Amino acid sequence: MKEIIDYSFVSLRRKGGRVCVAAMAAALLLSLLFLMPGGSASGYSVGASQDTASTGYGLVLKARGSADSIPAPALETDVVIKVSGMVLRTTVSQKYYNASDKWMEGVYTFPLPENAAVDYMKLVIGERIIEGQIKERAEAKKVYEQAKQEGKKASLVEQERPNIFTTSVANIAPGEKISVTIEYQQEVKYDSGKFSFRFPMVIGTRYIPGSPTGSVPEGEGWAPDTDSVPDASRITPPVRHPSEGEINPVRITVLLDAGIPLKEIKSLYHDVDIDDDGGTVYTISLEDDETPANKDFALEWIPEEDDQPRASVFLEGAAGKKFALIMVIPPVVDPEDVERIPKETVYILDRSGSMEGTSILQAKKALQKAIDSLYPEDTFNIISYSDNADILFPACKPADEEKIAQAKRYVENVQADGGTEMMTALKLAFVGDAQLGRLRQVIFITDGNVGNETALFEYIKTNLADRRLFTVGIGSAPNSYFMTKAAEEGKGSYTFIGNLNEVEAKMSELFAKIENPMLKDIAVNWGNSGPEIYPSQIPDLYSGEPVVVVAMFGSEVPAVMNISGLKGSEKWNSKIDLLDASEGSGIAKLWAKRKINSLMDEYQQSNDEGKKNEVVQTALVYGLVTKFTSLVAVDVTPVKPADEQSVTKAVETNLPDGWNYESVFGQMPQGGTAADICMIIGIIAWLLAVLVKILVRKR
Repeated sequence: MKEIIDYSFVSLRRKGGRVCVAAMAAALLLSLLFLMPGGSASGYSVGASQDTASTGYGLVLKARGSADSIPAPALETDVVIKVSGMVLRTTVSQKYYNASDKWMEGVYTFPLPENAAVDYMKLVIGERIIEGQIKERAEAKKVYEQAKQEGKKASLVEQERPNIFTTSVANIAPGEKISVTIEYQQEVKYDSGKFSFRFPMVIGTRYIPGSPTGSVPEGEGWAPDTDSVPDASRITPPVRHPSEGEINPVRITVLLDAGIPLKEIKSLYHDVDIDDDGGTVYTISLEDDETPANKDFALEWIPEEDDQPRASVFLEGAAGKKFALIMVIPPVVDPEDVERIPKETVYILDRSGSMEGTSILQAKKALQKAIDSLYPEDTFNIISYSDNADILFPACKPADEEKIAQAKRYVENVQADGGTEMMTALKLAFVGDAQLGRLRQVIFITDGNVGNETALFEYIKTNLADRRLFTVGIGSAPNSYFMTKAAEEGKGSYTFIGNLNEVEAKMSELFAKIENPMLKDIAVNWGNSGPEIYPSQIPDLYSGEPVVVVAMFGSEVPAVMNISGLKGSEKWNSKIDLLDASEGSGIAKLWAKRKINSLMDEYQQSNDEGKKNEVVQTALVYGLVTKFTSLVAVDVTPVKPADEQSVTKAVETNLPDGWNYESVFGQMPQGGTAADICMIIGIIAWLLAVLVKILVRKR
């Protein structure tokens, strides 16, 4: 670079030097743009070098002030999931080994379900067992940092997103094994006649938009904090190149007590062994004990048709109060009995780099299936996006044979590459006024791996108008928090597609929801009682979706409750006997989790400190990890010598199954601009500069 600059200044002193320098300056600028890590006009891209790119479960062994690194391989992960009726309790135990001769601070980042209520953490180091206590986040951090400085063993669990958590472990001795156990509760999902849950095993790499803030990052991730994603460094830990082999084996055992006879149990993405323990109890386990943590584990179970519940009620007593979980399944509507309303549908297709590979194949097949479902009286359009958005038609067009054929050719030619500028695509999709007599829908097909979820949710809620937004999660590790919350804000529904074999069935279920009328204006009547329920406003429901309410009463529970709604133009209601409820467990924490989610929505809209304080108080009472509360554990005895130094190393983890490493991370540092293009343009500019200089000399 020094020779380049010297050559440019020499040209200034010669005839025609201004022309030469202008060309060279342009070339220099383009070269700098190429060489500058993360340089971007549109935002800080997901691109990162292979040494610093990141995603997934990972333990970072870090030492402040040291650039040296040592490996810290994960030994194993054990997961036990106990399902009882509509509630599951999960224990995640991960064991790591410090193979170095240095003292370590371990930091690891991992995914959990977006509706997980995390309430317990245990750290086992050698013979010591340290249990966590829930505290306000700032206080917990202060306690942890002080213990670390004093040479004490300590651990800290923090929430970064509803589905991303960070655990820090201080003062791990050379040669020590550590085990971190986290427990959480979660609601079982019921939809279209099937019960299910997902256990995520890897975090898909997040696209980080915005400009770097320049501040010292709090996290250990590859991405700098930006003005759009202030905590980017905390949600971007490292990933291993697939050519180096897979790591982080995981064992999963599910103890399923459905409470009713089952017709089928199915693991969607992993081979499993299923043992019938008699009656309605089953044990499900992974066939392979060395299964790598590289894709979501998803389990479905279908009840016998005659025993499919129309209503389920579970009660729990806790802290002198009564808590109830009530699920009511509205009646199925026969599509032939419903007059079809023409629709205006806009399809959004994610073609970013993280979709390259099997994900884009799944997405394109899903979109082709969606196009085939259109009726001649419908109108439609297609938007695809990566670094920028591209729209098929200037405005929605009738779904005639010509436009359908044109749309299919467009989809077939889509290639995955680049960043994930979702906001640009959403703004295109939300253009246009309501059309009389048409239902307006947006179907968003994506893996959802972005870091600026909050801004996207706010835009959807503010600009939705009369539309409904449906999300289709694609790939082995979709961002389930984005998929579910975007659909909630969009007053629609969501589904996940993990492989090509699912496209037909999952898209057919989605079309059934879209075509069948919603249950609107849902209300719950408790008689003279006034419980605190969540959701406080029950959203519109689609075919196959249940009404699920979690309520807190005083010491008394009413005998009955009534749920009513509007099914098309007809009134619908259902009376539920609460005194005939089954005994449940963990319902109080699920209620608290829903209350916290509601308060967080209000806080993000208003920044009201009162709402934040309510979140903290609720979390402290029920012992839950939130954005503002953390679990911290400290051993009282100092163990690390004061003169010992530490070493830094980020443990690489698996790339999500089906992803293409180079499409996500590239071959070298890059930003939102196309690095390869910049390099080519820079070379051309230098050649032009040399040509101009030769011509000037000859003249």
